[in-house]
Amino acid sequence: MIDEPVRILLVSGSMRAGSSNTAVLRTLQAMTPPDVRADLYEGLAALPHFNPDDDYEPLHPAVSVLRAGIAAAGAVVFCTPEYAGALPGSFKNVLDWTVGGGEIYGKPVAWINASSAAAPTGGADAHDSLRKVLGYTGAEIIEDACVRIPVARQMIEADGLIRDSAVRAALAEALAAVVARIRQPPRADTADLPM
Repeated sequence: MIDEPVRILLVSGSMRAGSSNTAVLRTLQAMTPPDVRADLYEGLAALPHFNPDDDYEPLHPAVSVLRAGIAAAGAVVFCTPEYAGALPGSFKNVLDWTVGGGEIYGKPVAWINASSAAAPTGGADAHDSLRKVLGYTGAEIIEDACVRIPVARQMIEADGLIRDSAVRAALAEALAAVVARIRQPPRADTADLPM
């Protein structure tokens, strides 16, 4: 029996050119085996500011793209920096737009913390906040795939990828945990959710 293709949506919390968070996700994307499709969400800057009054059909096209990407994915992997002890506002905006559609409810999710060793808290406040927000959305956190993999800027090569063997080995373990979760049967408490 052939396994169904696995689809993963990768979401960076940074809009910065040369972002180490985006480099982590691009590297993860490049490492996926042939039976895994990993799509990098690149609509962060195009999303309108979240306003509940606008959360109805017809949705802004950028919101529709985001929600369709989440719905099509078997899991979502986030990688975000910490700004001023919390999630970046633009990234929190992405999360706010996931609430009303319900696509992320019951969806397996994970995050990679790429904060360098020099970061005072290692980005812990941002990732604690991310855990809290994902709890509100009803997402299923894949604990084994939520990892800290410190990435220094000098590790990112000209093509935007990371070739450091230790980083790639840690990414491979996180990716394996995500793929394994997607291939498990749905949890009992989410199996009967409407599609």
